[in-house]
Amino acid sequence: MPRQPRLDAPDALHHVMVRGLERRVLFRDDPDRADFVARLAALAEGGAWTVYAWALLPNHAHLLVRTGTRPLARSMRSLLTGYAGAFNRRHQRVGHLFQNRYKSVVVEADAYLWELVRYLHLNPLRAQVVPDLRKLDRYPWTGHSALLGTVPRPWQATQTVLGHFGPSRRRAWHAYRAFVAEGIPRGRRPDLQGGGLLRSLGGWAVVQRLRRGREAYTGDERVLGSSAFVEALRRTVEAAEAPRPPRRALEPLAARVCRHVGLPREALGGGGRRLAVQQARAGLAYLWVEVLGHPGRPLAPVLGVQPAAIPKAARRGAKQAPSPKQNG
Repeated sequence: MPRQPRLDAPDALHHVMVRGLERRVLFRDDPDRADFVARLAALAEGGAWTVYAWALLPNHAHLLVRTGTRPLARSMRSLLTGYAGAFNRRHQRVGHLFQNRYKSVVVEADAYLWELVRYLHLNPLRAQVVPDLRKLDRYPWTGHSALLGTVPRPWQATQTVLGHFGPSRRRAWHAYRAFVAEGIPRGRRPDLQGGGLLRSLGGWAVVQRLRRGREAYTGDERVLGSSAFVEALRRTVEAAEAPRPPRRALEPLAARVCRHVGLPREALGGGGRRLAVQQARAGLAYLWVEVLGHPGRPLAPVLGVQPAAIPKAARRGAKQAPSPKQNG
């Protein structure tokens, strides 16, 4: 089965996992780890993403990040390509470092943000990289130590996370650490690895039987969230990926409208108050948006207006359009 494309949308929360090729070591020493974290920090400081949690293990890494307007793929390409090149130079090796594509799961923040902060930060303890929680508190290669203030990470969104646990820093520290300690007996959490409503629907066997409309999307393994969240995300992604009409399709239509009313093409963007100019601008907006069904944004620079003005112009054009009786 071909791989599904990654899901992304502005302001989306992602749990990202990267692994070494053939499960080989990604981080041989502390200079490697420091280089990876410096690149992660630079992207956070540059506004590419907000980092809530992260953990480096010998052969893989976990990130919990919220993207802004910059796509996740662009930030991950910068992070992983830069690190792989530096790693190869330091260790005098060639070839790929990472296993295939990184995995990313879009997360419903209200339901899972805090659980994932805890889950990611307990990874070194589960993997026996550190022996106990006291050692984890000072372990520099997860965001847990930054949340407790033992390893300063000014680029990490510590205030956002700690604000959930208490009104003062000291109370938040205690509450957060107790929350993390409560998660230790829970071990590995398959329910935090994506799959939409798999937990409530009863697994993939049930999801595969749901072939009707919206229900087909509620088990998307690229998403960790409720049915409503999965569906809303799907609509957002589909709208963003919808083919946009090329500008070259707009220019012939604008020229035809101008010829019909006897105006030069440049009159459309001049903002003139002549009735013929106003009617031509409104007619073009009506044809482009209402008749052809295209978004109004590409039309805005043609008319020399803001995108918000296009719907109003289209409504004016609809009023001046001939009725079916007139056409008949």
